[in-house]
Amino acid sequence: MLLVAGGAAHAQDFPAKPVRMVVAIGPGSSMDIVARMIAQKLNERWRQPVVIDNRGGAGGTLAADVVAKGTADGYTLLFGSSSLAISAALHRKLPYDALRDFEPVVQISSRPIVLVVHPTLPANSVKEVIALAKAKPGQMNFGSGGGIGSSDHMAGELFKFLAGVDIVHVPYKSGPAVLTDLLNGQLSLYLGGLPVNLPMIKAGKVKALGTSGAKRSPALPDVPTIAEAGVPGYEVNVWYGLFAPRGTPKHVVSTIASEANRVLKTPEIQERFAAQGVEAAETTPDQFKTYFQSDIRKWANVVKAAGVHVD
Repeated sequence: MLLVAGGAAHAQDFPAKPVRMVVAIGPGSSMDIVARMIAQKLNERWRQPVVIDNRGGAGGTLAADVVAKGTADGYTLLFGSSSLAISAALHRKLPYDALRDFEPVVQISSRPIVLVVHPTLPANSVKEVIALAKAKPGQMNFGSGGGIGSSDHMAGELFKFLAGVDIVHVPYKSGPAVLTDLLNGQLSLYLGGLPVNLPMIKAGKVKALGTSGAKRSPALPDVPTIAEAGVPGYEVNVWYGLFAPRGTPKHVVSTIASEANRVLKTPEIQERFAAQGVEAAETTPDQFKTYFQSDIRKWANVVKAAGVHVD
């Protein structure tokens, strides 16, 4: 009984100081937007600062390495995405082991990506983009907001593979950086997150041609899925989630997961997520661990089929 009471007391004591949330992409990106929503609400609940530390680049591996080597006490967390699973499937050598060096805490959300192009590109549908790319092999390009091995990158590689087109990947550290070059005419297209692209779509600065989910996004009901628009079998759902370093006490992991799930259930977050085209997930640590393991296997199959190699 004393041991149980002691564990409960420790759980109630967390957090007793600021929590560092390492975000695996640059400021202003889709993941960063969602991370800051969650950090703000956890800050309010815990009455302790939740400090965002953006570590973009290398498909999220820079941020992951920082957290993998962090102190296992719950005060250093990774706000990661599908890119963590993709990198595990894509890279032969990483400075950490994705399955061994992290404690999956909670899945925060899932969302599709959206294919956008500059308004002046002579293509108004996915089929027309494909036709244009086939007419100009190797001359068109696409940007990714998280660098090589990111979910944006692999969404583009899967598009190339299934559509049978030759377009060149250009890596960036953040979604806003991709959009800047897209608007400047230096990129042909962008397969990226809804949160960062929706304002540009609504302002008419980019054209949305397709989304990547199994069904149309409620945020863009008039935009077809990429599969129905001309690329059968194309489906990519990007998830975000919290991870802690391996060895973080279970009661701390459980506390963080419970608090995050309470935040995800609030009407404010539900509304804000919906406006961004994001769906809340809400999982236990064990459920998220199982999902994370299955996602690594899925992307390993995609990497093999597409013939993508990084090292």
